[in-house]
Amino acid sequence: MAPLCHGCPDGQPRPGRRRSRLRYREPVHEAKVVTVSDSVHAGERKDRTGPHVVTFLEGHGFTVVSVDVVPDGVESVAQVLRSLTDRFHGLVVTAGGTGFSPTDHTPEGTRISVDRLAPGLAEAMRAVNPLGRLSRGVAGTVGASLVVNVPGSPNGAVECLGAIVDVVPHALDLLAGGRPH
Repeated sequence: MAPLCHGCPDGQPRPGRRRSRLRYREPVHEAKVVTVSDSVHAGERKDRTGPHVVTFLEGHGFTVVSVDVVPDGVESVAQVLRSLTDRFHGLVVTAGGTGFSPTDHTPEGTRISVDRLAPGLAEAMRAVNPLGRLSRGVAGTVGASLVVNVPGSPNGAVECLGAIVDVVPHALDLLAGGRPH
Protein backbone atom coordinates (compact mmCIF):
# COMPACT_ATOMS: atom_id res chain seq x y z
CA MET A 1 0.00 0.00 0.00
CA ALA A 2 1.29 3.45 -0.87
CA PRO A 3 1.81 6.07 1.84
CA LEU A 4 -1.06 8.42 2.45
CA CYS A 5 -0.86 11.89 1.00
CA HIS A 6 -1.12 14.11 4.06
CA GLY A 7 -1.46 17.20 1.86
CA CYS A 8 -4.40 15.72 -0.06
CA PRO A 9 -7.82 16.68 1.27
CA ASP A 10 -9.10 13.09 1.17
CA GLY A 11 -5.90 11.44 2.55
CA GLN A 12 -5.71 9.04 -0.39
CA PRO A 13 -2.54 7.10 -1.20
CA ARG A 14 -0.03 8.88 -3.37
CA PRO A 15 -0.13 7.51 -6.89
CA GLY A 16 2.97 5.68 -8.13
CA ARG A 17 4.64 5.36 -4.68
CA ARG A 18 5.26 2.09 -2.92
CA ARG A 19 5.51 1.56 0.78
CA SER A 20 9.04 1.25 2.09
CA ARG A 21 10.17 -2.20 3.16
CA LEU A 22 12.53 -0.77 5.76
CA ARG A 23 11.88 -1.78 9.33
CA TYR A 24 12.98 0.48 12.13
CA ARG A 25 14.58 -1.28 15.08
CA GLU A 26 15.36 -0.08 18.52
CA PRO A 27 19.00 0.88 18.87
CA VAL A 28 21.23 -2.03 19.83
CA HIS A 29 22.88 -1.63 23.21
CA GLU A 30 26.18 -3.23 24.12
CA ALA A 31 26.92 -5.12 27.32
CA LYS A 32 29.94 -6.48 29.13
CA VAL A 33 29.81 -9.34 31.63
CA VAL A 34 32.25 -9.98 34.49
CA THR A 35 32.17 -13.04 36.70
CA VAL A 36 33.68 -12.32 40.12
CA SER A 37 34.98 -15.55 41.64
CA ASP A 38 38.28 -16.72 43.13
CA SER A 39 37.66 -20.35 42.17
CA VAL A 40 36.62 -19.60 38.57
CA HIS A 41 39.56 -17.22 38.15
CA ALA A 42 41.96 -19.91 39.48
CA GLY A 43 40.51 -22.51 37.10
CA GLU A 44 39.21 -24.67 39.95
CA ARG A 45 35.59 -24.31 38.92
CA LYS A 46 33.77 -23.72 35.65
CA ASP A 47 31.89 -20.44 35.23
CA ARG A 48 28.19 -21.33 35.17
CA THR A 49 26.76 -17.86 35.75
CA GLY A 50 28.52 -15.79 33.08
CA PRO A 51 27.16 -17.87 30.17
CA HIS A 52 23.62 -17.64 31.58
CA VAL A 53 23.92 -13.85 31.85
CA VAL A 54 25.24 -13.63 28.28
CA THR A 55 22.38 -15.76 26.94
CA PHE A 56 19.81 -13.68 28.82
CA LEU A 57 21.22 -10.36 27.59
CA GLU A 58 21.49 -11.53 23.97
CA GLY A 59 17.91 -12.79 24.18
CA HIS A 60 16.85 -9.29 25.16
CA GLY A 61 18.56 -7.48 22.30
CA PHE A 62 21.94 -6.68 23.83
CA THR A 63 25.20 -7.31 22.02
CA VAL A 64 27.67 -8.76 24.52
CA VAL A 65 31.09 -7.40 23.54
CA SER A 66 33.24 -8.85 26.32
CA VAL A 67 33.18 -11.53 29.00
CA ASP A 68 35.75 -11.49 31.81
CA VAL A 69 36.54 -13.31 35.04
CA VAL A 70 38.25 -11.60 37.98
CA PRO A 71 39.02 -12.80 41.51
CA ASP A 72 37.01 -11.61 44.49
CA GLY A 73 38.18 -8.42 46.14
CA VAL A 74 37.48 -4.72 46.33
CA GLU A 75 40.46 -3.67 44.22
CA SER A 76 40.06 -6.39 41.55
CA VAL A 77 36.41 -5.38 41.02
CA ALA A 78 37.17 -1.65 41.05
CA GLN A 79 40.04 -2.11 38.59
CA VAL A 80 38.03 -4.16 36.09
CA LEU A 81 35.11 -1.73 36.29
CA ARG A 82 37.39 1.25 35.63
CA SER A 83 38.82 -0.59 32.62
CA LEU A 84 35.50 -1.81 31.22
CA THR A 85 33.66 1.49 31.58
CA ASP A 86 36.40 3.66 30.08
CA ARG A 87 34.88 5.22 26.91
CA PHE A 88 32.09 2.62 26.95
CA HIS A 89 28.41 3.34 26.52
CA GLY A 90 26.46 0.33 27.67
CA LEU A 91 25.62 -2.09 30.44
CA VAL A 92 28.25 -3.77 32.63
CA VAL A 93 27.01 -6.74 34.66
CA THR A 94 29.08 -8.21 37.49
CA ALA A 95 28.02 -11.70 38.58
CA GLY A 96 29.06 -12.91 42.01
CA GLY A 97 30.46 -11.53 45.23
CA THR A 98 27.23 -9.92 46.45
CA GLY A 99 26.51 -12.12 49.47
CA PHE A 100 27.87 -12.53 53.00
CA SER A 101 30.89 -14.72 52.36
CA PRO A 102 34.13 -13.25 53.78
CA THR A 103 35.43 -12.83 50.21
CA ASP A 104 32.29 -11.16 48.81
CA HIS A 105 33.37 -7.57 48.08
CA THR A 106 31.79 -6.80 44.71
CA PRO A 107 29.47 -4.06 46.08
CA GLU A 108 32.38 -2.31 47.81
CA GLY A 109 34.46 -2.38 44.62
CA THR A 110 31.49 -1.10 42.66
CA ARG A 111 30.71 1.72 45.09
CA ILE A 112 34.19 3.20 44.80
CA SER A 113 33.99 2.98 40.99
CA VAL A 114 30.61 4.53 40.22
CA ASP A 115 29.86 8.22 39.85
CA ARG A 116 26.24 7.91 40.97
CA LEU A 117 24.31 5.09 42.63
CA ALA A 118 21.05 3.85 41.10
CA PRO A 119 19.32 2.42 44.17
CA GLY A 120 16.00 1.82 42.43
CA LEU A 121 17.59 -0.79 40.17
CA ALA A 122 19.22 -2.61 43.10
CA GLU A 123 15.95 -2.51 45.04
CA ALA A 124 14.02 -3.94 42.09
CA MET A 125 16.51 -6.78 41.74
CA ARG A 126 16.31 -7.59 45.46
CA ALA A 127 12.50 -7.61 45.38
CA VAL A 128 12.23 -10.32 42.73
CA ASN A 129 12.93 -13.23 45.12
CA PRO A 130 12.77 -13.68 48.91
CA LEU A 131 16.49 -14.56 48.92
CA GLY A 132 17.13 -11.14 47.37
CA ARG A 133 17.00 -9.75 50.88
CA LEU A 134 20.42 -11.36 51.38
CA SER A 135 21.95 -9.50 48.41
CA ARG A 136 24.25 -6.56 48.99
CA GLY A 137 24.46 -5.82 45.26
CA VAL A 138 24.38 -2.24 44.03
CA ALA A 139 23.85 -0.46 40.73
CA GLY A 140 25.22 2.82 39.48
CA THR A 141 26.60 4.83 36.61
CA VAL A 142 30.13 5.48 35.42
CA GLY A 143 30.12 8.03 32.62
CA ALA A 144 27.79 6.62 29.97
CA SER A 145 27.89 3.10 31.46
CA LEU A 146 25.40 1.47 33.77
CA VAL A 147 26.90 -1.06 36.22
CA VAL A 148 24.76 -3.65 38.01
CA ASN A 149 25.77 -6.36 40.49
CA VAL A 150 23.88 -9.66 40.30
CA PRO A 151 24.33 -12.80 42.42
CA GLY A 152 26.71 -15.60 41.50
CA SER A 153 23.88 -18.10 41.21
CA PRO A 154 22.86 -18.61 37.55
CA ASN A 155 19.14 -18.52 38.38
CA GLY A 156 19.50 -15.58 40.77
CA ALA A 157 21.50 -13.59 38.22
CA VAL A 158 18.91 -14.09 35.48
CA GLU A 159 16.01 -13.33 37.85
CA CYS A 160 17.64 -10.08 38.91
CA LEU A 161 18.31 -9.01 35.32
CA GLY A 162 14.71 -9.88 34.46
CA ALA A 163 13.55 -7.36 37.05
CA ILE A 164 15.34 -4.45 35.33
CA VAL A 165 15.90 -5.34 31.67
CA ASP A 166 12.84 -3.40 30.55
CA VAL A 167 14.20 -0.07 31.87
CA VAL A 168 17.91 -0.50 31.07
CA PRO A 169 17.66 0.71 27.43
CA HIS A 170 15.92 3.88 28.61
CA ALA A 171 18.60 4.45 31.25
CA LEU A 172 21.35 3.97 28.66
CA ASP A 173 19.65 6.41 26.30
CA LEU A 174 19.55 9.00 29.07
CA LEU A 175 23.20 8.38 29.95
CA ALA A 176 24.08 9.01 26.29
CA GLY A 177 22.46 12.45 26.54
CA GLY A 178 19.09 11.55 25.09
CA ARG A 179 15.98 13.33 26.22
CA PRO A 180 13.24 10.80 25.40
CA HIS A 181 10.70 12.32 27.81
